[in-house]
Amino acid sequence: MFGAGDVQVKEVPDARIDRPTDAVVRVTHAAICGSDLWRYGKMPPNPDGVRLGHEFIGVVEETGAEVTSVRRGDLVLAPFKWSDGTCEFCSDGLPNSCLNGGFWGGELDGGQGEAVRVPQADGTLLPLPMEPDDPRVPAVLALSDVLCTGHHAARAAQAGPGRTVAVVGDGAVGLCGVLAAARLGAEHLIVLGRHTARTDLARRFGAVEVVPERGAEAVERVKELTGGHGAHAVLECVGTGAALRDALDMARPGGAVGYVGVPQDGDGVDVRRFYRRNVTLAGGVAPARAYAPELLPDVLSGRLDASAIFDRTVGLDGVPDGYKAMAGREALKVLIRP
Repeated sequence: MFGAGDVQVKEVPDARIDRPTDAVVRVTHAAICGSDLWRYGKMPPNPDGVRLGHEFIGVVEETGAEVTSVRRGDLVLAPFKWSDGTCEFCSDGLPNSCLNGGFWGGELDGGQGEAVRVPQADGTLLPLPMEPDDPRVPAVLALSDVLCTGHHAARAAQAGPGRTVAVVGDGAVGLCGVLAAARLGAEHLIVLGRHTARTDLARRFGAVEVVPERGAEAVERVKELTGGHGAHAVLECVGTGAALRDALDMARPGGAVGYVGVPQDGDGVDVRRFYRRNVTLAGGVAPARAYAPELLPDVLSGRLDASAIFDRTVGLDGVPDGYKAMAGREALKVLIRP
């Protein structure tokens, strides 16, 4: 990406082993993320360009001398952040806070390309018991980010049996939040969204009510649907201050809000807004590498299938148009087959 709205396909040096803990992965499946679109809409001009992509699956082509958990020919999933798997935060289930980790792209290879050098391969890559042509691969690819992020929101909001859950946002993360809350046993699922194709998919994933309003009207509508009290659990999957304020306002006394939308506008919230109602606010960056092994069996069995969020497939040459399609709401989430 060379600036707002300017994505180009360029040749870069081939990925190669740089350290003994590295692996080189040839990408078979990747995706464009909603968080990529925030940068796409406002990135200042950058003559050097920034490499893109943090959701990918691929085949290991080469490993460094110290790598033991994967080998050449393995199909592997890469979460959206690499981590060593051994530091104190990884040990606490927070690989996203790894002391020796980092994000894809920038000067490092990005997942929206032919191959990636993977640092800390043992702590990062998750071997998959399948072949690249397995039809379940797109469902597994969702574990690289959006499905784990939706699960993080559902867990932070304490979604579970007997609880009413409201999901703010009908993008890929919000839809995965619906799936995750349903998996955790939520009794009554409400999705807040305005795009019929997406809210129809939310119903397919388990939502029973759709609220197209925003702001105070949305809050009142959720209260109407919950006996006037509000939802037990609210998943904030947008990333704006307005969305977070709405989420807090529609939580019932003693309820919880799980926020996972990447903050975009810098608008905070006044704690007085929810102090008297004893509402819990939790969330942040999802520890995808910690969640993926837990969720993978349900994905492989078909119980947890987010593959329908991918509604367009492109090759590498089609990535710039893929960004345009997602930015223009012509596509929900683009799957890339390099």
